Amino acid sequence: MHIAPFDNKNQAIVDTNDSLVPLNYFNIVKLKRGEAFEYQVPGYETCIVPATGSIDVDVEGQAYAALGNRGVDVWDGEPEGVYAPVGARVTLVCLTDRSEVFIAGAKFDKVLDPFEVRDADIDFVQYGSDDTKTHRKIKHILGQRYHDRVGRLLVSELYTVGQGGWSGFPSHKHDTDRLPLETRHDETYNFRFRPNHGSGLQMLQREDGKSGDAYHIVDGSTICIDNGYHPCAALPGYEMYYFTILGGLSQRSLVQYFQPTHAYQVETIPGIKDMVAKFK
Repeated sequence: MHIAPFDNKNQAIVDTNDSLVPLNYFNIVKLKRGEAFEYQVPGYETCIVPATGSIDVDVEGQAYAALGNRGVDVWDGEPEGVYAPVGARVTLVCLTDRSEVFIAGAKFDKVLDPFEVRDADIDFVQYGSDDTKTHRKIKHILGQRYHDRVGRLLVSELYTVGQGGWSGFPSHKHDTDRLPLETRHDETYNFRFRPNHGSGLQMLQREDGKSGDAYHIVDGSTICIDNGYHPCAALPGYEMYYFTILGGLSQRSLVQYFQPTHAYQVETIPGIKDMVAKFK
């Protein structure tokens, strides 16, 4: 499902127990200097990631100062994040003229310890190639490195390398628990483009061999992936970014099932297997 950009007034864009992606939670919070925002999400662990600006974060009395170092957009610096346990009371205070903050969540039933992820701790992977039109890089905020400290939540940022091209290809899905072939992970994206009048396409093919749906995505679009194969593309001349939330039903490690029609291209696109290994 495509959710077009709108003024959410700091209220959840994808709320708890959503009808399409009940394992996910997503909010965008916009603050001005000195403004504060407080939240609790019962039944969901969360991760706070400033898209732009810098904030102080307090998680049940544990302070994390000056989180975030990006300026005008998500290309202007490296991501940082704070993990907040299930149901924790979290307070954000804006330190810069303005800040835009992503709050990602996944359903979980245990309370773990909060921690911070600074830019030096981000796990990077780059894969694909210009020749295959699949060149991109991924910045894992909550990825493989923090597997033992997080319940079901995976959080990353994906960037096209250069302008135009495809992402999420070879097409794959993860909507059914049937190990070792596949896991059920609900997924939510928020897209940005550079220049910001750019746009792209999100495909959603429910069944191999049958036609699917396509959504016109723009700067600020949110996409909820409940089931099906879901590659996306940026128009020529534009860079694309998407903030990615994955929430697992029975485990944190993601097992992607590649679409049979296109699965052979796993062997032809450089670095695909290394990319898959990071979503653990």
